[in-house]
Amino acid sequence: MVRAKRFIALAFFIGICTATAAQTTGALPIAGPRNAVKFTFLSWFSGSTKVSYERAFGQDVPQSGEVALGIIGAGFDKYDNNPRGLVLRYGHKFFIGRHNPETPLKGFFLRPEIIGTKFTYDGASSGARETSQMIALLATAGYQYAVKHFIVDIWFGSGWCGGTPADTLYEHSFSVWNYLGTYNPHIAMSFSIRLGFCF
Repeated sequence: MVRAKRFIALAFFIGICTATAAQTTGALPIAGPRNAVKFTFLSWFSGSTKVSYERAFGQDVPQSGEVALGIIGAGFDKYDNNPRGLVLRYGHKFFIGRHNPETPLKGFFLRPEIIGTKFTYDGASSGARETSQMIALLATAGYQYAVKHFIVDIWFGSGWCGGTPADTLYEHSFSVWNYLGTYNPHIAMSFSIRLGFCF
């Protein structure tokens, strides 16, 4: 519980610092919608429901900050292990290439991200309730398409993770590396699609 509180405080602190820094670097006029609420399209099919809020910052280098909250267990339980818990993530997007002030949330982006997950589940081998608690630092890249009030966000990424993984190695926000016949408990992989509306 103490670790979770520290993680939430750290994510909030990072968000405030990046937002403050972004707003003091010289604003560009933003004519289009700069806020978005999105739902992670694929997460329901893997056992959770996630909602995120993103806000664009008007500045010389187009950026945005995004915080997401997920309820683990509110979705299709594909591993049949009855998961229950939470996901919290914060990412800061740096849009690359030409940028249009009419669509501040549209374009290719690079995004460093911090993720924390904690949930309980039915252990496959023990049959008892087990606890997974993980933190990850990812570098992600993707493309966000925004037209009028509709927005689609697609990305993939990888990075470091640590903690106590679930026996499925799926952390409801990323997967621990277990591919090509190799396993590494400190490599995280992530891919997803978010759909939503901007205003």
